[in-house]
Amino acid sequence: MLPIGSTNFFCLLGHPAKHSISPKMHNTSFEALNLDNCYLAFDIQESDFDNAVKGLKAMGCKGFNLTMPFKNSIIPLLDELDEGAVLANSVNTVVATDGKLKGYTTDGIGFMEAMTDSGIEFKNSTITILGAGGAATSIIVQAALDGVSKINIFKRKNSTFDSIVEFAEKITHSTTCDVFVYDMADMNALSSSLRESDILINGTNVGMGADDSSLVPKEMLFPKLTVCDVIYHPPETKLLKDAKSVGCKIMNGKYMLLYQGAAAFKLWTGYNMPIDLIKSTCFDN
Repeated sequence: MLPIGSTNFFCLLGHPAKHSISPKMHNTSFEALNLDNCYLAFDIQESDFDNAVKGLKAMGCKGFNLTMPFKNSIIPLLDELDEGAVLANSVNTVVATDGKLKGYTTDGIGFMEAMTDSGIEFKNSTITILGAGGAATSIIVQAALDGVSKINIFKRKNSTFDSIVEFAEKITHSTTCDVFVYDMADMNALSSSLRESDILINGTNVGMGADDSSLVPKEMLFPKLTVCDVIYHPPETKLLKDAKSVGCKIMNGKYMLLYQGAAAFKLWTGYNMPIDLIKSTCFDN
């Protein structure tokens, strides 16, 4: 369906954003369901972000997604937050209604759905997760709610470290999952954490695009460890290549993108995304 004067528009704000398959995913879904909507991706500099959001609001954008590095910086610009977004302090989906912007986080839902889709058992498991940005905190919250027993977070010891310690304590007290925080630079702690873990998740952008690096030395990986990455471009980061070479089950972020997008699609339109169609047209070819 070609856009006309009454077409509703949705979009992605990120940096980078040009690699995103979200436009194809959503536009294919709109067309399949005969919805008069379109979806675009905008690569926005951080210095332009506030103005970009104001512009979307002024133009009547019906909703938008956020990717790195905007999942936290969007929060002060919103009128309301969903409970999950409050708990994760992260927003990746915004719904605009009557000029008001409400933020949601669907990353965690998408990641846990992707693990289920990939046959990865996570209930009562121990997880090591690298990073504590928007996607990572959303995954941590949903994993704790979905029955993971223990989560060890590794992040840089910078100005936000203490706030993530507080976040971990909040999740521990609010769920049946024990959550701990460690310095990313502490290789001994990382090695110990991996030895007790069932699943390792890279929740950072290390390994994205042309970045051929990994936060985990290959010698720390072992076959019984399932290794996941939120990155889907490239399909196999250095971490996943290393893990695959030692016999680990691996999962990249492509189906996380699919299922978080499906949740956003439902929030925006009230319709279910045609999952099988999107898998065949956007992910499996």
